[in-house]
Amino acid sequence: MYSSVYAGALRGILAYLVQTEVDAAQGLPGLELVGYLAGEVKEARERVRVALKNVGIDLPPMRITVNLSPADVRKDGTGFDLPIAVGILGALGKIPESSFRDTLFIGELGLDGKLRRVRGILPIVRAAAESGLTRCVVPAENACEGSVVKGIEVVGAESMAQLLEYLRADEKKRSSILPPITSSEQASGPLSEPDGGETPDFADIAGQEMVKRVAEIAAAGFHNMLIIGPPGTGKTMVGKRIPGILPPMTLQESMEVSNIYSIQGLLNASRTLVTERPFVSPHHTVSAQALAGGGTIPRPGAVSLAHRGVLFLDELPEFPRAVLDLLRQPLEEKRVVISRNYGSYCYPADFMLVAAMNPCPCGYYPDLNRCTCSEAQVRRYLGHISGPVLDRIDLCVEAPALDIRRLGSRDEHTDSRAMRGHVETARRFQEKRFAGTGYRFNSEIQARDMQKYCALGTQEERLLEKLMQQQEISARAYHRLLRTARTIADLEESERIGRTHLAEALCYRVMDTKYRRGKG
Repeated sequence: MYSSVYAGALRGILAYLVQTEVDAAQGLPGLELVGYLAGEVKEARERVRVALKNVGIDLPPMRITVNLSPADVRKDGTGFDLPIAVGILGALGKIPESSFRDTLFIGELGLDGKLRRVRGILPIVRAAAESGLTRCVVPAENACEGSVVKGIEVVGAESMAQLLEYLRADEKKRSSILPPITSSEQASGPLSEPDGGETPDFADIAGQEMVKRVAEIAAAGFHNMLIIGPPGTGKTMVGKRIPGILPPMTLQESMEVSNIYSIQGLLNASRTLVTERPFVSPHHTVSAQALAGGGTIPRPGAVSLAHRGVLFLDELPEFPRAVLDLLRQPLEEKRVVISRNYGSYCYPADFMLVAAMNPCPCGYYPDLNRCTCSEAQVRRYLGHISGPVLDRIDLCVEAPALDIRRLGSRDEHTDSRAMRGHVETARRFQEKRFAGTGYRFNSEIQARDMQKYCALGTQEERLLEKLMQQQEISARAYHRLLRTARTIADLEESERIGRTHLAEALCYRVMDTKYRRGKG
């Protein structure tokens, strides 16, 4: 007999349907799996056989062949155990064909017949809904995650025995055995909460008003940002507070981010949808694979986990230069492409880069009274960051050492609520300007559209030409300067870019003027 069951698989961040075809015929007894399978999929043969035995179903002495189609696409993961088991039961006549029609099955089987959670449920259920399937059966631990998708019934089963009872029952009794999970039952919210359950506030940072100003500009236009300063000046505190002043994520953005976290297995029953901007801060010992993604079975890296949010790199020069150079493609193209012998995988990586660093190994350059580093040590330290990477950073600001008297001051400091209000004002300007264009933030403006969105008056053009000749900035830095000036103008609710906006934007190229060339 022959049966066919729907399964799902991942290719990069995209999910696709897999046809699990099962044929049971007379012949030399055995269970054969075909269809370009990874090792863990081939091992499903033993898991399925033993799991069915332990729920009371012994495979007869027949030749059972399972094909996972399309056969020219590599399948990996343990989510094929359940559809293979259901397909075998259908081919042997143990369950009616109508019980698995228009239904997708996914899940890993334990030897005792228990169903275990798998990764990537959210994108797979979305693919099933878009393909017109009416039901999706998943492990109970994944049910809340799958229920986020609208337009498809999601059922969570705890074991193969429970699922057998469900499939053998008539349609009216099924809902009493395994009731469908609705989205109202899942808890939406941030993936993880900061310590204390509250979002860190900029009001906690005493002084550093210039750094806060730059953080506000960066958040308003989604610009990349670098903070330079001696130890203990609040650089890390600023970085951790930037997600709290970014514009709220839209539903589409939330689904994009949740898909990535689902593939990594980072969603659970209590957090089934990422609703706040991600904040990812890898240690400087991170490998290239962990940062950009990859592996034998390619998985998203830190740059993809920070999609639509903030990637914070503390102690930037401590990262290996080869690892930092991997940021070139995602910073420019907003994606990461990983190539393997069996195909290429594309992961989104549209993040805001926020980096912090000391100006030298001891941290006190150019204060020669405190700095103990030689000029060669300073050059070597700063040389860990390549010029092309620095050119992709729009804003650079110094965080000076604070006066101890300022720390004990009771003066009110700029808080996140006020900064968020300014950011939202600038964001409304950008929404109106870019309506129907595909752009969202000023940082996304392409060179071909600079004249349209960042037009300058005669006086402004002369000033910019003079500044370019003095600073010898690159063409890429020139365009980033204009984008920054456009954001500063939006924060002041100005339709035109003025001289003061250009001058302020140039002030935030301190890495070019002071550190890279040794001036000042």
